[in-house]
Amino acid sequence: MNLKKISSLLICVFPTLVFGDCTCDSEVVDHKNEEALKLKIGAIASILFSGVVGVSLPLLGRKIPTLRPENDIFFMVKAFAAGVILATGFIHILPDAFNDLTSPCLDENPWGKFPFTGFAAMMSAIFTLMIDSFATGYYKRLHSSTAANKQVIADEETTAEDHHGHVHVHTHATHGHAHASASSQSNTSDLIRHRIIAQVLELGIVVHSVIIGISLGASQTPETIKPLMAALSFHQFFEGMGLGGCIVQAKFKIRSRVVMAAFFSLTTPVGVGIGIGITSVYNENSPTSLIVEGVLNAAAAGILIYMALVDLLAADFMNPRLQTNLRLQFGAHFSLLLGAASMSVLAKWA
Repeated sequence: MNLKKISSLLICVFPTLVFGDCTCDSEVVDHKNEEALKLKIGAIASILFSGVVGVSLPLLGRKIPTLRPENDIFFMVKAFAAGVILATGFIHILPDAFNDLTSPCLDENPWGKFPFTGFAAMMSAIFTLMIDSFATGYYKRLHSSTAANKQVIADEETTAEDHHGHVHVHTHATHGHAHASASSQSNTSDLIRHRIIAQVLELGIVVHSVIIGISLGASQTPETIKPLMAALSFHQFFEGMGLGGCIVQAKFKIRSRVVMAAFFSLTTPVGVGIGIGITSVYNENSPTSLIVEGVLNAAAAGILIYMALVDLLAADFMNPRLQTNLRLQFGAHFSLLLGAASMSVLAKWA
């Protein structure tokens, strides 16, 4: 008789143990609303400050000789930042996307029948490549067309002057102009490339920043907010350094640099503000929230992974200047690993 009672008790208890950690309903917790709100406001200030400092360091570093793009130390700074961005995509964002899109709160069909996370990340990486390629091609054709028109005008002027007996002098001048034009075209092509990289990278970072900001703002327990606040502050600082380095190489005008830096710095705090505003109606376990967050996270991960590997690391690590300098090569590799490790450690808290 006792054995039957024990068996009945176990049958009742085990389902509770199994399913106790996963619920698709809004969590009912004894919230410390005032303390949580104070911490969220503190988080906005802390994250904003960290983002501003991180993105500004490379921009202000232009006035410091050792941090200028033409110096070796800049390669190592960029490698560190690329490691941070790569770890952000692989360690922070992609696992969150997998958790969201494989949640038991979603219907088995279709979410359990197909790996939507990997598909969304793959498609966003391909889409980023397409934007990269088409935008670069468009600006190159535009510049080539402009340069060709200028060359035609210059040739016409040269021909007209040749009739006045200045053939020899202007032949050399034309050759000089041709070499200068080729060099100028190469520099313009690199500049266009850097500008596209900076803009696409900011897009990927901004998408992720808004999502993590909303997550923090919607959190309702101080125990959850405290580690998130510290981790996201470091997170923004390191990501800001990566983006700032790309903005420096793109050589934007001062107004564009300020706008891009401000946009990056404000996105996570704005996300926190949105999270605070929707706390009463937001349920992170609702199917709509899980699908939206999962797809956006997967897309952001695809963008950041592509940008880190293709546009940042491949471009610099295959640079002849780095490959012919063994000391610089070791320094860049160490910086890459250090950046990836630094951001990976933060995954313990955020």
